Amino acid sequence: MAGPFRIVFILYPQLTQLDFTGPYEVLWRIPGVEVTLASKQGGSLTAESGLCFSGLAKLADVAGADLIMVPGGPGQSAAMLDREFMAEVKRLGEGARYVTSVCTGSLILAAAGLLAGKRAGAHWAYRELLPRFGIETQLHDGTDLSAWEAALAKGAKAVFMETPSNPTLEVIDIRAVSELAHAAGASVIVDNVFATPLLQRPLELGADIVVYSATKHIDGQGRCLGGAVLADAAFCTDILEPFLRHTGPALSPFNAWVLLKGLETLEVRVERQCRTATILAGLLPDHAGVARVSYPALPDFPQADLYRRQMAGGGTLMSFDIRGGRDAAFRVLDSLRLIDISNNLGDSKSLIAHPASSTHRSMGPEGRAAAGIGDGLLRLSAGLEDADDLAEDLAAALDAA
Repeated sequence: MAGPFRIVFILYPQLTQLDFTGPYEVLWRIPGVEVTLASKQGGSLTAESGLCFSGLAKLADVAGADLIMVPGGPGQSAAMLDREFMAEVKRLGEGARYVTSVCTGSLILAAAGLLAGKRAGAHWAYRELLPRFGIETQLHDGTDLSAWEAALAKGAKAVFMETPSNPTLEVIDIRAVSELAHAAGASVIVDNVFATPLLQRPLELGADIVVYSATKHIDGQGRCLGGAVLADAAFCTDILEPFLRHTGPALSPFNAWVLLKGLETLEVRVERQCRTATILAGLLPDHAGVARVSYPALPDFPQADLYRRQMAGGGTLMSFDIRGGRDAAFRVLDSLRLIDISNNLGDSKSLIAHPASSTHRSMGPEGRAAAGIGDGLLRLSAGLEDADDLAEDLAAALDAA
């Protein structure tokens, strides 16, 4: 595992409490982050605002930091510091991975490591975004418990899984992975969007944190963007609330109201969508143009036993492979009349997507092949329309392909 991510805060006499405490209060709590306070001369410093610091490092002693931060508004701190001092900051910054002047409440995240199920979403974040902040990510087959055990034996801060996975609908054993992770001292994060809280309750299965895209089933009508994080009181108070307070990812009152209204009908919508999805998934294997169907409630689902232990229903989504690859899949999409093409899911409207050219395009051909995402794969989210109408629309589109 990589060593601690070293951050140096450079302090100066004009520093205000608002500039400093927001970023610092969040950063020092993050596992894997080592924070050092420094000033031009080191020792002690009393800011004009009354802030007092002691035991500060000298600027010359903080070379080799991963990140040098000068708290304050954009351009504000640079204007307050003399040119010689800023030149020294710039010189030190040549060896750092990041040098930044941050606005009040800005946050730079870093941690020692993260393990993720290979089929999990947010592939771009693992590959491109997290490494910028010193987070080491290892991807493993989420269904292989021996792979989890071997990876955790090397140490990790957290494991992340999405189950059922997008778009292949593979199911990961939350309880088993949680036991392995906790034995290794790692926290467990579960993306529960596909299952919804009605069909799967990760916290009861051992997870520490559960995340939702509220844009999906919780809203259910494509009206607004939002998210939700569930955890125990200690995590919410010590970690989540300071992060929200200082970084600002807050819903507008209207969007919050819309999502609350969506929760009122979540159960009746998901129940109907599950019934419809079960009907459609049962019909698809009979069509000659369909090579394979993935839906947890099907009798031949490879993880049927685990699905029955862990979930209360098959869910509102399925995926299926079209014979003939990309061209045939596109002909199916173009021939649909009732079902709309969209990357969204969990909506009152039935929606279909071609993951290889949309949600999972950034993975590249090799990455998609490793994840079981072929060019003929389509993902269908069942809506609230009449199931017979949807079946007729799908059959006609498949015939036209």
